[in-house]
Amino acid sequence: MSSDQMLAFEVDCHIFDGCGFPAPGLHSFIFEPMFTIGGFEFNKPILLALLSTVAVVGFFWAAFGKPKLVPGKLQMVGEAGYDFVRRGIVYETLGKRDGEKFVPFMVALFFFVWIMNLWSIVPLAQFPVTSIIAFPAGMALLVYVTWMYLTFKKHGFGGGLKNITGYDKSLGPVLPLAVAIEFFSNVLVRPFTHAVRLFANMFAGHLLLVMFTIAAWYLLNGIGVLYAGVSFVMVIVLTAFELFIQAVQAYVFVLLACAYVQGALAEHH
Repeated sequence: MSSDQMLAFEVDCHIFDGCGFPAPGLHSFIFEPMFTIGGFEFNKPILLALLSTVAVVGFFWAAFGKPKLVPGKLQMVGEAGYDFVRRGIVYETLGKRDGEKFVPFMVALFFFVWIMNLWSIVPLAQFPVTSIIAFPAGMALLVYVTWMYLTFKKHGFGGGLKNITGYDKSLGPVLPLAVAIEFFSNVLVRPFTHAVRLFANMFAGHLLLVMFTIAAWYLLNGIGVLYAGVSFVMVIVLTAFELFIQAVQAYVFVLLACAYVQGALAEHH
């Protein structure tokens, strides 16, 4: 059963109507195609991801398309957001000299992740795009490819392998074990955890919001109204908490991306 089909059932289901509680689950993350273009199916998450792209590009285009010496309100907001990522994340991790050329990439990544997270609390949308693993995985892959490219470009093939595996002769007999662990951690575990950290937080947050929202509606019958009020309060509390988590997850995702780039540029000892 898709999310759309389940929603139709939930609307008509209350505690004393003889139906069980329609608990949310994986079906809450499955959407039927809304339309098809050239054999490619567009569903709700894909459309929200496209809208996120338009929102980020459109905002910065409007803010900096015709920059002024005395900035207007939109340019001031854009400059504040850009400067937050540049100074608060990139410079702090990579330093000004190495980090400046990566600022546009990291700014775009931060705001793209943040907007995709924010859809969770936007009326009618009400779905965080990053709760679909394909989206965090795609962005993590982009960071992973950037990290690998910079590593081998900076150190060459042999030096790049040493950088990835932490090769150090001074480790003596434990060197083979250390190299195997570092290789497994960097090449396989790192991109996986980078994607899953974002995905798992947004998946769990959306599931909680859906559960308490459905519970508020389900209990809205007879004496269940009292409990429905508690569930509704929880929805408000969780929505406020999600606002915080959405920003934090965008921050952490970009912070880790900067840390990986910093590791690629660092000299191997």
